[in-house]
Order: sequence, then C-alpha cells, then structure tokens
Amino acid sequence: MVNLKINDTPVQVPDGTTILEAARTVGIEIPTLCYMKKINAIGACRICVVEVKGARSLVAACVYPVSDGMEVQTNSPAVAKARRTTLELVLSNHRMDCLTCLRNQNCELQKLAKDFGIQEIRFNCDNSEPQIEDSAIHLVRDNSKCILCRRCVAVCKEEQSVAVIGPNDRGAETHISCAFDRDLSEVPCVSCGQCTAVCPTAALSERDQSQEVFDALADPKKHVVVGAAPSVRVTLGECFDVPIGSNIQGKMYAALKRLGFDKVFDVNVTADLTITEEANELVSRIKNGGTLPLITSCSPGWIQFCEQYYPDFIPNLSSCKSPQQMFGAMMKTWYAQNANVAPEDVFVVTIMPCTAKKVESRREGTSAVKGLFDVDVALTTREFSRMIAQAGIMFKDLPDEEPDNDFSGATGAGVIFGATGGVMEASLRTAVETITGKELPSVDFTDVRGVEGIKEAVYDVGDLKVRVAVASGISNARKLLELVRSGERQYEFIEIMGCPGGCVNGGGQPIQPQSVRNFTDLRADRAKALYDMDKDLPLRKSHENPLIKAIYKDYLGEPGGHKAHEILHTKYAVKEKYRL
Repeated sequence: MVNLKINDTPVQVPDGTTILEAARTVGIEIPTLCYMKKINAIGACRICVVEVKGARSLVAACVYPVSDGMEVQTNSPAVAKARRTTLELVLSNHRMDCLTCLRNQNCELQKLAKDFGIQEIRFNCDNSEPQIEDSAIHLVRDNSKCILCRRCVAVCKEEQSVAVIGPNDRGAETHISCAFDRDLSEVPCVSCGQCTAVCPTAALSERDQSQEVFDALADPKKHVVVGAAPSVRVTLGECFDVPIGSNIQGKMYAALKRLGFDKVFDVNVTADLTITEEANELVSRIKNGGTLPLITSCSPGWIQFCEQYYPDFIPNLSSCKSPQQMFGAMMKTWYAQNANVAPEDVFVVTIMPCTAKKVESRREGTSAVKGLFDVDVALTTREFSRMIAQAGIMFKDLPDEEPDNDFSGATGAGVIFGATGGVMEASLRTAVETITGKELPSVDFTDVRGVEGIKEAVYDVGDLKVRVAVASGISNARKLLELVRSGERQYEFIEIMGCPGGCVNGGGQPIQPQSVRNFTDLRADRAKALYDMDKDLPLRKSHENPLIKAIYKDYLGEPGGHKAHEILHTKYAVKEKYRL
C-alpha cells in the first residue's frame, strides 16, 4: 500500500494505482477526455493534469502512478489555468452547433465547458463546415466535431482487433480516418458501433432512421409492428436518468404503444424460436457427424468478422437467422397470414442494442418473402429514446404495460440472450433435454456466465461430453478461433458475441460518459438485471414456450424442417477481400 496526500487529504491505495484512480477514493473526479481504463491510457488530452509537489511540470493523472509520500493538488491555480487553456484550444477547433447537435446535453466536451465556466473562447474559432462521411449503412462520421482523443481508434484496435480507423497526417492536419482516407464502406469494418459508444462528442454516431419510422406510423397504408431485443429493457432507462441495470420493460411497452405502433411485440419470443432451431441444429450435428464446433450466428458484427477474416469457419456457423431476422420473417409470413394483412403492407421495426443490426437488416438473400426485407428499420436503443423524447412522452411517469398477446410470452431463456453466455446457456437448456430425454435438475449453467472475455466449460450430457466456449468482443473471438484453428482447443459448441459483454454493451446502447465507463461495470450491472428476470419467470426453457409450440404445430412443422428452413435459416458467403 502507498500513502500520499491529495488536496491535503490522506490517501492509502495499492502500489501501481494512478493519481486519477486514487483521487476517486476520496471523492475527487479528475476530468479526462482521452482516457479509457485498460484501453486508452495515453495522457494525450492533458485535461487531467495535476500538480505534484517536487515535479518540474504538471503531470497527467491518468497515467502517473502514485508513490509513497506524494503530495498532489488537483485544483491549484496552475492546474485550473492549464486545463482551461487546453479546453479552449480544443474548442477553437470544434464546430459549434451545440443546439442542433445530436449529442446536445450528452456531450463530454460540452459538460467540461460548462464545468469550467467557459463563456467565450480567446482563440480564433473558424467554426468549420461539416465534414460528413456517411458511406456506411450503420454509421456517420463528422470530423469537424472530432477532438482527436483517439478513443475510437483504441476501442477498434484493442477491444475489437479490427483497427480500420486511425490518425492520418500530422500536426494541425491530423484527422481520424481509414487507411489512405478511404470511406468506411471500403474497408473491413464489422459495423459493431463500439466507436460510437465511446466517442465523447458527435464525431461518430449511428445513422439515424427514426424519421423513417415516424413516416411509416403516419402512413395509413402501413401496418407497423415493433419488437425490442432482450437487452433493451435493461438499458433504455439510462436515457431517462433511471439507475443503471434497471428493468424498465413495462414502461418500454407503454412508450411503444403511445408512439402509435399498430402492434407491440417482443423479440424475446423469436429468441426462444432461435434457440429451438439452434439447439435442434446442434443435436443434429452431434448425432449425425456434422461440422463441429457449431458457432452461434446471433451477432451480426461477429458474422461480418467471420466472413471477412475467418471464412474457413463459415461451415461452422449456425444457419439460424438472428432473433431480429426471425422476428421480421415471422411478421411477414405467419403474422401477416393470421392478421390478414399483405406482407408488403407489414412494416417491421426492431429496437436493437447494436448498429450492426442495421447492416444485418439489409443482408442479401435472407428474406422470407421474395422482394421484401425481413426487417424494414432497425433502430438503436438511442434512436428509440430520442423518438420518445420527441413525442413528448414522460417516460419515467409511464405505467407498466404488457405487449400485445399475439406474439408475446417469452421464457427466461429468451431474456438472457442479451448477456454474453446467454445464448449458450439458453441453447444448453434445450439441447441437453433433447439429447437425454430427461428434465434438467437445474437450468442454470453458471459456468458460461460472467463478463470474462473467454469462458470454457465441459458438460456431461448422457454418454456425451459437450465442450463449450463463450467469447465476447472481436479480439477475444480472434483469440478463440486461433486456438481452434491450431488444434489447441476442441469444442462442440461456441457462442461468440461481437461486442464485449454481449448485447448489453452493444454499440447502439445508451451513451455513458467515460467517467462512468471507467469505474462502473456496465456489462455486469446490465446483465444481472436480465438474469434476475430469467430467475423470476415461470418458464425458463425455450422449447416449453406455448406460443412456440403452437407456431410449429400450426405453421412451421418440426424444428429444422423444410418450412422452418425456408423462413428461419440463412446462408453466409466469403466477403470480397479489401485490398488497398
């Protein structure tokens, strides 16, 4: 342990702690712009500088380790002057359209300007024109709002190991872009959107499609249905100052109804449907000598990564569509038939945690009805929250309501899809009972829970030993695939989620400032709420869902059957290599 003083207050922290971390233990938050714990500790923005007695200059608190007897001042006149000057320089090169900016009142740069009481900028501000690059389906970049913090670069390289963006040029000409300033659509981006979740300003954002949904709702010819992903019910509340990890499912349904959707459904139901098909596929491959390991296909960011970087694993991918795509497919087939609505008049909206879902909704060759996309618009959680605000809906005052019963009533297995390991656990609950013909004594497969990047387990299933692995985050997926490719590891079943921690930490989830992300485990808090919901539900196995049973009996036939394959399954292809 190390003893020091911060603003004359005695502090004792473990050796190796930074000044930034030590200050938080005594209730002092040192401002930062570039720092991301364990990902981007470069001390570049200089907003976090502090004064250390005996040091020749101010030091960056985010990277400077404490030492015994150290005396630190976090708000001396010299510190305040340095931070303010740095902030004014950053602002002088930033487009000032705060009132009309997507991140107004949720911008870390704007908050710092307010906290420092900056009302004018002493340096020349050219208030540059927008520098929009919007070639990608899922994302818009505006470098006139970029502050060169390099958070996006770090998360793309370190957490996702894709590294398609970085700093180009030098000095005053430095800007964040792709190699040779190519458009994002011309490089092997996997569309995960993690860069948009960590950007402190509006330099990076999802492509907003909320107006398309408002237009559909106003069109009397359209029958507009909506379904929300499992994870959205434990994240949406953060957009309305509800504590992290709160289950706001009832208010979410109420908000959707007040927006005017013709039918409010739940993608959790098609999560159950996905499990029924995927577990059947796993059992079939194990019993019939199919390609193993079977790898889950619910995460479109992971699917893009596999097609672009590891095409030799395409035969291992489950052919099941994701819950989003199954939802759209069922709406335009089974539901359209039951509701006596033409498939082309059914407008399907999904609320998703992920920007890659926008890309997935436009994948070629996946449509259940020829000539129609399964999903018309995939909104992120953030887009949905802005629609609620725009409609004047007082979210926190809403009563708890239920979805329409035409397509609702998911099991606990469907709920836990939103957390890393959830798809694996849900699949095992069904696959094990299918293989053994016996009821599980416990449905909790706790070995695959938790936010660790890679998890492994072995289960005795009848006479079989089923070896499983779970990975979240593309960098961990890469590590796991290399182990399998080399023969160092053998598995029967693998779950991969493109975003670290799974969908609860998706690239389309509510923006949390880095001061929160650095010191709060968003992934664990959000996932816990999903597991709590699962624990309290009367049915916790997908194959026991009465609606799923009825759909197979009356419409799809048997799991894995011909009609189920036509509607619920898809194909993958090696992506064209991106050559520079």
